[in-house]
Amino acid sequence: MKYISNTTDFYIEEPTVMSLGKFDGIHRGHELLMEHLAKKKDEGLAAVIFTFNIPPKQTVNGTEAKVLTTNEEKMHIFEQIGVDYLVECPFTREIMCMEPEAFIEKMVKSLHVKCFVVGEDFHFGHNRRGDYKMLQAYAKEYEYEVLVIEKMKEDARDISSTFVREEVAKGNIEKANHLLGYRYFVSGAILHGNHIGGSKLGIPTINQIPPEEKLLPPYGVYVTEVFVGENRYRGITNVGCKPTIEGKNPVGVETHLLDFAEDIYGKVVTVEFLTRVREERKFSSIEKLKEQMQNDIAFGRNYFRTYDGSL
Repeated sequence: MKYISNTTDFYIEEPTVMSLGKFDGIHRGHELLMEHLAKKKDEGLAAVIFTFNIPPKQTVNGTEAKVLTTNEEKMHIFEQIGVDYLVECPFTREIMCMEPEAFIEKMVKSLHVKCFVVGEDFHFGHNRRGDYKMLQAYAKEYEYEVLVIEKMKEDARDISSTFVREEVAKGNIEKANHLLGYRYFVSGAILHGNHIGGSKLGIPTINQIPPEEKLLPPYGVYVTEVFVGENRYRGITNVGCKPTIEGKNPVGVETHLLDFAEDIYGKVVTVEFLTRVREERKFSSIEKLKEQMQNDIAFGRNYFRTYDGSL
């Protein structure tokens, strides 16, 4: 997959089929978009995803928006899906104020779009004035096709990034995973921590510090699966600030891998969340924390006895 970023002067020479949007957490609501993209790719068009390097809502409203997937995680997912080009456009003042008619012309001339695949609620251009009907109105002039995809629903509401974020924020991991169509995950390099897990507790852990923009589930303990390259391991993960440990600890994702004792510091690993065990809490002593961690590990082992890998 070719990755185009940090420029508004993008260009693709070959004819393309393109879908546009924030794509925060490529969820089940995006499945039909991706399927139609794949069909057009089979017909000879290069598959393009056009998105922005930060959520547009953050720039427009001046608020910080937590994301389901970081730009790096999103890039990995699109590559696995089979996207040929990921265009990650800076959300500059020029782009923000571009009229939708000018935006269409730029897409067609710069990216050689022969087919747009969009959802019913798709909007673009200044003040979100453009929609799929406008795309259709210019289709003949610019010689492209427009495929409009209906929204997929769950519990009588549209499956959306907002829906998924709500479930993750409540700690409803199973529900969030069902809406995503895959397990919610955190990906990142393993960092050196304070080594308390191994030296004082006898329960070694791997530590990750996710980017600030990454949405994390509520502080607490979770059953997880951890991928190191192609290898998969089972784990128990704490999300939070380790309140029992003295000092100011950053928000982190700390995982004990069951039946694993290798050194993987510096490696990029993916932690997938399966279910919540309990909330994070402060214990009266390290010994009490160790006792609870052993109970958490026992919970995890019992969970995996009946775990079949399904969502």
